[in-house]
Amino acid sequence: MSLKLLVFCLLPILCAGEVPAKRLNDAADVLSEVMSAPDKGIPTNLLARARCIVIVPGMKSGAFGVGAKYGKGFFSCRRGNAWSAPASVRVEGGSVGFQIGLIETDLVLLVMNERGAQRLLSDQFTVGGQGEVAAGPVGRSTTAQTDISMRAEMLSWSRARGVFAGVSLQGATLRQDVTDNAEIYGRPLHNKEIINGPV
Repeated sequence: MSLKLLVFCLLPILCAGEVPAKRLNDAADVLSEVMSAPDKGIPTNLLARARCIVIVPGMKSGAFGVGAKYGKGFFSCRRGNAWSAPASVRVEGGSVGFQIGLIETDLVLLVMNERGAQRLLSDQFTVGGQGEVAAGPVGRSTTAQTDISMRAEMLSWSRARGVFAGVSLQGATLRQDVTDNAEIYGRPLHNKEIINGPV
C-alpha cells in the first residue's frame, strides 16, 4: 500500500471514535474559546456579517510526502436574528507536502454571503474549485477591509497547539454527513432540511 493511500485511509479511522453529541459539545467549546481570546480571535465585525459558521473540532492532518486532512463538525446559518440548528459536515482534502507527522487542529470557517451559504447546503462542494475561500485575518482590532476579505465567499482559520491563525482550505471537499444527523435528530435529515426547516 502506498503512503498516500495509507494516509487517506487512516485519517477517517482516527475520527470515527467520537460520537456526534460529544463532537457537537467540542464544537461549542471551540467557538467559545476562540471568541473569548482577548487579542487573537476572529474579528467580531466579520462574525457579525457572517451568513453561516462551520466548526470542525480536532480535524486530523497527516503528511508523509503527501498530505491529507479529515474531520467532522457542524455548521449553522442565520435565520433572521437567530441561528439555525446545527447540521453535520465532513471535511476531506489532500495536498503535496514535505512534513512527516500527524497534527490535530480546530477549524473555523465563516461563510460571508448567500452564494457561499448555498454552496455549503449542497450535498458536497470543493473549496477553491467551486467556492472562493481565503485565510481569515486574526485580531480583534482588524478592520478586515482588505480586498480578499471583502471578495471571499468564505474565510477560514485553524487553531493548533494554542496558536490561532488564518488557513487555506483550497482543494478540500465539504460534504454533508446524514449519518451523524440521524444520530443527533433521530432520523437521517439532509442539511437543507435542518438549516431551512423547522428543526
